[in-house]
Amino acid sequence: MKLPLSLPLPPRPSTALLAATVLELVVLTGHLAAYPFGIAQERHTRRPAPDPRHTPGTGPGTGLRPLPGPPDAERPVVLLHGFIDNRSVFVLLRRALARHGRRHLASLNYSPLTRDLRTAAGLLGRHVEEVCARTGQREVDIVGHSLGGLIARYYVQRLGGDSRVRTLVTLGTPHGGTAVAPGAGVHPIVRQMRGGSPLIEELRRPAPGCRTRFVSFWSELDQVMVPVETACVHHPDLDAVNVRVTGIGHLALPVHPAVATAVREALESQQTREGTATSTGTPSVA
Repeated sequence: MKLPLSLPLPPRPSTALLAATVLELVVLTGHLAAYPFGIAQERHTRRPAPDPRHTPGTGPGTGLRPLPGPPDAERPVVLLHGFIDNRSVFVLLRRALARHGRRHLASLNYSPLTRDLRTAAGLLGRHVEEVCARTGQREVDIVGHSLGGLIARYYVQRLGGDSRVRTLVTLGTPHGGTAVAPGAGVHPIVRQMRGGSPLIEELRRPAPGCRTRFVSFWSELDQVMVPVETACVHHPDLDAVNVRVTGIGHLALPVHPAVATAVREALESQQTREGTATSTGTPSVA
């Protein structure tokens, strides 16, 4: 019997995938260093409104002018982290939003021991009510990374949160469930992120009249979302835009400058909330 002269070799990883993997390792290293600083819940106190003529560090004699804030800069932004993470993941995004005029930024830490996503969604709902009471605003925007985006979607779609949330931005969130679920045999909330889980199927149910606008960012190099398109929102009753991100992976989504700019622009969009027409736009972020 003749042996083949050569055996088929596995395809080589693309240059883009290698670069994204290196960036993921860099982001992970930096995040591990910052993680201890985000373990505690942030504290808020009522503060008087700043002088609208200038902000600290700007104005006469400083040589700096404040960046103009969007017309809806008063609307709070709630940041919600992913699985076994905390608010420190949003340090750079939070800084970018504040630099462009967002005054009310709030983060919520939910316990890594939470066993049911629905429980975390209820906690988010109470947190949103507290933020609205503290700021005097009727609505908020939410940015959720990974599991955080799924928690926020459940709150909006199943717990009536669409009355409070104008725009929900998700970053690498398994809207359709993911085949990559490490620890699924140990942690119930991870099992809920699997494709075909009862919770994922619950989110497929009709949601007539949902008023929240969805903007989901998905990356073609996200190794946690399998398949990668599972991070897109596909629901006939939801007003959703799916934004393709190129060149970065799962961990880089909340920290990449290009994504931060796109998130800010999504939050500043003046699209009306009236009606429930579904958008199927497919913009991209390079």
